[in-house]
Amino acid sequence: MSPVTAGVLQLLALIAALALAYRPLGDYMARVYSSEKHYKPEKWIYKAIGANPSAEMRWPAYLRGVLAFSAVSVLFLYALQRAQDILPGSLGFVAIDPDQAFNTAASFVANTNWQSYYGEQAMGHVVQTGGLAVQNFVSAAVGMAVAVALVRGFARSRTGELGNFWADLVRGTVRILLPISVIGSLVLVACGAIQNFAGIHEVGQFLNGHSTGGMQQWNGGAVASQEVIKELGTNGGGYFNANSAHPFENPTPFSNLFEIFLILLIPFALTRTFGRMVGNLRQGYAILATMATIWIGFTALMMWTEFAHHGPAFDVSGGAMEGKETRFGVGASAIFSVATTLTSTGAVNSFHSSYTGLGGGIQLLGMQLGEIAPGGVGSGLYGMLIMAIIAVFIAGLMVGRTPEYLGKKIGTREIKFAACYILITPALVLGFTAAAMALPTPVNSMTNSGAHGFSEILYAYTSGANNNGSAFAGLNADTQWFNSTIGIAMLLGRFLPMVFVLALAGSLAEQKPVPETAGTLRTDKPLYTGLLVGTILIVTGLTYFPALALGPLAEGLAS
Repeated sequence: MSPVTAGVLQLLALIAALALAYRPLGDYMARVYSSEKHYKPEKWIYKAIGANPSAEMRWPAYLRGVLAFSAVSVLFLYALQRAQDILPGSLGFVAIDPDQAFNTAASFVANTNWQSYYGEQAMGHVVQTGGLAVQNFVSAAVGMAVAVALVRGFARSRTGELGNFWADLVRGTVRILLPISVIGSLVLVACGAIQNFAGIHEVGQFLNGHSTGGMQQWNGGAVASQEVIKELGTNGGGYFNANSAHPFENPTPFSNLFEIFLILLIPFALTRTFGRMVGNLRQGYAILATMATIWIGFTALMMWTEFAHHGPAFDVSGGAMEGKETRFGVGASAIFSVATTLTSTGAVNSFHSSYTGLGGGIQLLGMQLGEIAPGGVGSGLYGMLIMAIIAVFIAGLMVGRTPEYLGKKIGTREIKFAACYILITPALVLGFTAAAMALPTPVNSMTNSGAHGFSEILYAYTSGANNNGSAFAGLNADTQWFNSTIGIAMLLGRFLPMVFVLALAGSLAEQKPVPETAGTLRTDKPLYTGLLVGTILIVTGLTYFPALALGPLAEGLAS
């Protein structure tokens, strides 16, 4: 079987698995967030934190809950890293430096999981499991909660109430993320991923069955359980520096495909949840079609760029194999790469810096779209709904009619919130990239010069501000400048957009529904799906094309 055929078959198998899980999971999540029943373990949590899960919140109160919980999480994770040297299970590792501890705390709380350290050489069991893995759960649950609050804004009328943040946070964690993670962990352990609390041990190095005389150190850990929530919650932080290219995290081609499935599972299924909660499944299918069109298009384009032959070495290997695991090959690596950059995951099973120039551009563009196809857990849905509002507004301008979406008028207030949302991330990415290129010190972290070196820095801030977390491997980001500025970009890129999402949700929930008329734009038809795809690509292109032209496009055209 040719590598191209194998890649296409894996893509088809992935689509089939996602289609089978779409309806049951989407309906289940809708029931979870619509239920008024509280399970006993959930009641214990509410009592411990002093929350009333039945109290409805308006958007300012909901936002205060999001920000207060996240601020406490940053402080806790920062303190845990700074105290690592006195904690049990530290494996003898020292406390994390202040700038890196801040960067890591901001990263995991913001669901970015950017890592400027070697996981197996810096973090002990307590920090990995009690700190980083916990944030993998709750940061994903925060994103889902904000998305559900926006959906309630569309579904409700003449009330500013959006539900209860604490109930949404706990239910997302206990009823959705935990059960799937338990099952997924068993699957990965069966595939060969490790799950233990072993210490550091030395093993010999062998080549073709013969010892080379060298030794290397390995440490164990609760890897399988952390790997599952890393992918399921679109987090991306690896237990080991090699991330999902490491055989302890991702041992086989089947585990690789399973991990891609986990990355895409909840973001796609949330469109069904959206349709169910607003009482119109066709609206959910329209959003799903938009996401799927972009995802399949990007995947096909990435596979084409990486399989294209540019010389004898490419002919022999069947594609651009530099930086890719031979266990997975070009096809599976390309599928994983697109899935992780079109969502806010950032996990990698290959080195993105080693992709072709155009391949690196596809990765960058996937993040710059806002990671909405299907996007991160929760953040992908609310990001896509923001773009849906922009598309409706553009359509209204063209026909001279007040734009409406799901029975709600999109007036001046709503479009200002949506516009602020889409401007925040580009301002962070382009502003920090310009500063890094203009100052004398940051450019010393670039391994490469020219267009590829510029792409390294552009990729770093694109990844950080979009809460992705992957990186072009050639950049040394463990410096005070990058730890601090990327940390700031991650926090602002995560929580500033949430302010406008929740404000928009509150504004929509207060409105009285507008009756549908003959002139109402049908947002559940293929025509609107095409308009939405075009709006996303045009808005992103106008924003980022000059930067992309200086980096991956220049490199790709020169090769």
